[in-house]
Amino acid sequence: MGYLEKIRSKLGNDPIILNSAGVLILDREGKVLLQYRKDTKNWGLPGGYMELGETFEDTAKREIKEEMGVELTHLDFFEIFSGSDFYHEYPNGDKVYSVAAIYIVNDLKEEMTPDDKEISRINYFSINELPHNITKTSKTILNRYIDSNNIQNVNH
Repeated sequence: MGYLEKIRSKLGNDPIILNSAGVLILDREGKVLLQYRKDTKNWGLPGGYMELGETFEDTAKREIKEEMGVELTHLDFFEIFSGSDFYHEYPNGDKVYSVAAIYIVNDLKEEMTPDDKEISRINYFSINELPHNITKTSKTILNRYIDSNNIQNVNH
């Protein structure tokens, strides 16, 4: 049983604060990689929750390895996100407020394969052609990225 499962076994579905890390993976054209999550049935940035003893960087690297089979060696820090915009209720009723460290990786050359446990597919999307069913937190992060880089976005 992992850290999160132990907490949930004691607290049930009550809201908790969890540290997480995510990655904006961009290709040469500036398209962003999104994953289609099986549990929430929507698109989102790759990443996940921290395990005991991990740094934010460790978490980002582990999650990318687990979910897509890719080993990241270099991460560029983007920003920390938190607050009410990072509240999420999962389909099973678990309630979470995330404190998320977001990193950027440019032009990843390795072949990525979704784990087919949590992630059913991955795809690069133009900033101007993001899917409609994207997580609220991913949309917030992407909007901040767009604003900080002065990217023209018709969906913004």
